[in-house]
Amino acid sequence: MRQLSPAGEQVVNDLVQRHGFSFDAVATMLDAVINGNGGMAQFSHPEFGGSGQWMRGGMTMIGDMFNGYLKGRVDALCGDLSAIVANQPNLTQTGSFQSQSQGGYGQQHQQTGGGPSGPNSLFIPPPNTGASGNWWGDELSWPNSTGSQNNVRYAYFAQARRLAIDLNGTVTIYDTLDHNIGGFGQQQSYGGSFTFTSQYGVVDVSSLPVVSVNGVRAQPLAPVPPLPETSGAGGDVFAAIEKLAALHSRGILSDAEFNTKKAELLSRL
Repeated sequence: MRQLSPAGEQVVNDLVQRHGFSFDAVATMLDAVINGNGGMAQFSHPEFGGSGQWMRGGMTMIGDMFNGYLKGRVDALCGDLSAIVANQPNLTQTGSFQSQSQGGYGQQHQQTGGGPSGPNSLFIPPPNTGASGNWWGDELSWPNSTGSQNNVRYAYFAQARRLAIDLNGTVTIYDTLDHNIGGFGQQQSYGGSFTFTSQYGVVDVSSLPVVSVNGVRAQPLAPVPPLPETSGAGGDVFAAIEKLAALHSRGILSDAEFNTKKAELLSRL
């Protein structure tokens, strides 16, 4: 779900008061109506009776199929949202829809195109867009998969071994190392850690080395002192960890970098 602008938040709050649904439910349905180019919606939210569909002109289906009262409320909400979206034509003309459900893991992720960037826009324009028009910049192209969930969106580039994550406007590029990524997910609805599945199981994205943040190259990972090829290398391992800890305390190594290198050293014992 994209980030609402102040004008968008006001629109959603007005609909919350009018229709009696929560902010999250209305924002979810707004995204669904935009994905349907303003004329239809496929949605899934507990307040709407689970999964359902809506089409302008009278067709409304909800999971709680015998609840006519809820069905009428959902239809009225979608009708209002459709009219609002129609007043922002650029929101749907340049939009696209893509869903990913990979490796049997994670929820369905959706990505929609950009909209107008004027003061009445419902959404904050995507930042950090390169000349190519892609939010992840110009150095990467042709992602194997893209998607979004809540306040996070991703683009995975298998051949380049890169993963781009946009969290609240901050775009971070990660090195995926030797992971063969099969799916993405978020541990909690909002603000939770972003994870992926690979041949090593479920992995937190924060454990990957950072390549760049908002187009600025990350500081290279400090080299680990080489260890002698002897059976008594335990002392050298601990000495190397102490050096890494010193670099970490000075801010030269991030938490993720320190933990990754420490685990690598400990595996040599």
